Amino acid sequence: MSRILKSVVCCAVLVGGVQAQQSQQQKKSATSAVKPVSETVVVVGSPEPVSEGQNARSVVVLDTQEHPLAFQTLEDYLRTDASVDIQQRGAGGVQSDISIRGASFEQTLVLVNGLRMNDVETSHFNLDMPVPLQAIHSIDVLHGAGSTLYGSDAIGGVVDFTTAKPVAPVLQLRAGAGSFGENQQAFLGSMLGRKWSGTVAGGRDFSTGFMPDRDYRSEEASSETWLQSALGKTDLLFAGSDRPFGANQFYGNYNSWERTKGWFASIRQQLGSKTEAAVAYRRHSDIFVLFRNDPAAYKNQHIDESWQGAVRRKDQIFNRAKLFYGLEENTDAIQSTSLGDHGRNQGAGYVDLDMSPTQRTTLSAGLREEVFSGGRSVLSPTVAGSIWVHPAVKLRASAGYGFRLPTYIDLYYSDPSTIGNPNLKPESAWNYDGGVDWYPGARTAASLTVFYSHQQNAIDYVRASTSEPWHAANLVGLRFTGVESSLQWQPVAGQQVRLAWTMLSGAQDALHGLLSEYVFNYPTNNASFSWTSSLPRGLLMRTRVGVTQRYKQEAYPVWDVALLRGVGHVQPFLQMMNLSNTGYQEIEGVAMPGRSFTGGVQFVFGGH
Repeated sequence: MSRILKSVVCCAVLVGGVQAQQSQQQKKSATSAVKPVSETVVVVGSPEPVSEGQNARSVVVLDTQEHPLAFQTLEDYLRTDASVDIQQRGAGGVQSDISIRGASFEQTLVLVNGLRMNDVETSHFNLDMPVPLQAIHSIDVLHGAGSTLYGSDAIGGVVDFTTAKPVAPVLQLRAGAGSFGENQQAFLGSMLGRKWSGTVAGGRDFSTGFMPDRDYRSEEASSETWLQSALGKTDLLFAGSDRPFGANQFYGNYNSWERTKGWFASIRQQLGSKTEAAVAYRRHSDIFVLFRNDPAAYKNQHIDESWQGAVRRKDQIFNRAKLFYGLEENTDAIQSTSLGDHGRNQGAGYVDLDMSPTQRTTLSAGLREEVFSGGRSVLSPTVAGSIWVHPAVKLRASAGYGFRLPTYIDLYYSDPSTIGNPNLKPESAWNYDGGVDWYPGARTAASLTVFYSHQQNAIDYVRASTSEPWHAANLVGLRFTGVESSLQWQPVAGQQVRLAWTMLSGAQDALHGLLSEYVFNYPTNNASFSWTSSLPRGLLMRTRVGVTQRYKQEAYPVWDVALLRGVGHVQPFLQMMNLSNTGYQEIEGVAMPGRSFTGGVQFVFGGH
């Protein structure tokens, strides 16, 4: 590790002399006005992008292009939102479950550019993202139900990964190495034409593992093209990933091994200024071996495919009101050695009315009808509103209904430790929240929200004692109540402080004396503090401390620090993870890595 540190220090010294032009740009940036936080663009939770000041929902926007060398994975960004709980099994983005406001990981909908990514085999793979991190522009996190706009799985919230459209020709090449035999490479190239632009990106991250049978090899690549024609904008995206990894302790005391592959393709086409059509295809495969040293003893192989199509339109019906409506179709199927072959279809129509009765108020109301193969249907309403009671104070409230169909693992899986249930009912929930946003100035934003969720037929795996296998079952009477708060402050240009804390309480009587595998692993307290500071000569330091206390467990802290140079053609970086060397588990029985370091350099040609 000393060699890596020396290499990074040498790189920093070599690039210490900043060119005069870069120095002038930095001074100009330091003296320019900070864009008000209330003008941050929100994509998720509304039929079209709106500013945070116009939004009536609780949404967090994470900019992944601001300081990309300060973060290793998508999970690192999501951890800065205290209402998001990441339950990770492996490092390097191998397998992570995401929960919002105490909802289970299966009750969170993941999107890419507004198109569904949820895995119908199991929601353990919802964050098995085929698009490389460097090709992502931002992450929008909606707290609360989103089924009216997005359909099934959006009970607890929605996470939308938006890809980055190039603004200048650029080539980025990155390489790094670190603890536990880690080595990583990444690239991004973009071009612009008069009526087109394109981006190609890729990345790979290898590690021998911090303990036996916890090695991994993550690879992903994407290509995206934007075209402008008489019809409007066209967006073509193709992405794929390959992730073999050691799964020691993932599903019990076994030296398991697993490999997942993902493919995603989408086309979004404007049809004039008011209509957009989209089609997407997702394929995901999963090979699981229970004993890595004896693959023939127990092996599962699953291949699932999903098609989705949508036509969406908006009309200005009068001066301060817009009507959004559309039709959607989703088809999925699975071929599995253990689950069998299954498929299902669902179609939906939705309508949403957004109004601004006055310059200080907003009101939106929506309704979605989802129809499934077999004749079952679900009606999902939502309503939200906001009012500015002071030029710096906004009150908001929302209520919405969310639902989820069981995954194929929930329904059909069976092994000595886990048994599915083909008679599971779909789960649903009513979510309510109310909050206040305070913008005392362009450099400060604070938020406080109280929320409540009442679930029906919540799906979990339960058992009466540790000697029994887990059984998939519907829970009755599950409720969550909580408070979330956040503060963003820029004391001076180049300095940014973020504080977030979420407190959560659940209704444990829904278990009726049984043990829970997933639902009651929620954090009763989750806090995050991060500080980003611009230093002389283009250097930047970011530190984050997260403290999590799960239900009936002790709180644990995790401290991360990143030091980098974010300007110029040569950009060295050093990422120091879990400097507190905390021994912790986000999922019971699955140990997480201790202190680790990753250092490297990025070369940038062209761009801004």
